[in-house]
Amino acid sequence: MGASLSNLGANGSTIGPGLGDIPESCVACVFLYLTPPEICNLARLNRAFRGAASADSVWEAKLPPNYQDLLVLMPPERYRNLSKKDIFALLSRPVPFDDGNKVGALQEVWLDRVTGRVCMSISAKAMAITGIDDRRYWNWIPTEESRFHTVAYLQQIWWFEVDGEVKFPFPADIYTLFFRLHLGRFSKRLGRRVSYYEHTHGWDIKPVKFEMSTSDGQQSSCECFLDDTEHDDTYGNHKRGFWINYKVGEFNVNGSEPTTEVRFSMKQIDCTHSKVMLGISKYSVGVFSYILYF
Repeated sequence: MGASLSNLGANGSTIGPGLGDIPESCVACVFLYLTPPEICNLARLNRAFRGAASADSVWEAKLPPNYQDLLVLMPPERYRNLSKKDIFALLSRPVPFDDGNKVGALQEVWLDRVTGRVCMSISAKAMAITGIDDRRYWNWIPTEESRFHTVAYLQQIWWFEVDGEVKFPFPADIYTLFFRLHLGRFSKRLGRRVSYYEHTHGWDIKPVKFEMSTSDGQQSSCECFLDDTEHDDTYGNHKRGFWINYKVGEFNVNGSEPTTEVRFSMKQIDCTHSKVMLGISKYSVGVFSYILYF
């Protein structure tokens, strides 16, 4: 309606071309510079915009160059004969895969709906955790807060070490790797989320060391205290009772290698004190090629 009204003068006469007269090919060229949500919003204007918003040339530009590597992670019947727009929508939802480790689909990869860039999450169950099989130290707790429906919950330990790795055909980009951790136990009471951390201790004495390395020699490391020693009377201890993203580092993929292997770890191996109550993790490890948000 807006397009047709824009062609009319005060007395109802036609005064010139409007949005409805723009060739579909020209609209498609403009769409190449817009984000997927912007394209979908503009598709509602008129027939030319709607046609351009479904063009394969537009959506292929929004897909990563190796999007076929993502499609092979799912059954062929799910993507056979789909348009590029539908493929983008399909890959915008998490695609589980097992990285060949034969322990189940403990990784997920997807495209960000706004940028089209690759994101990945790795479950705690896909990592090597010291003492994980000893129920005196660790438990697996089911929860709706995890995209993998369970978290590794640390009750008490002296030697804390978590190691993981992933091998994947990442498209060329700059990626950021995070660990996502929760200090203290959490549950629901009367429909409300409640956190318990009165027995949490040990994480303010020594820092945890985060490390990352890639198959082409890139390395990064940092240290961080998981618990704050200073208490804010207004906001309390902001690292307790929340999922916190701890940035390990960044790595660059130039696209020259078919796959990139990334190894990552977090350690606190000072045995002079115990560490108590830590959850790993809502996403456990996230590999993102954009600024992280949830």
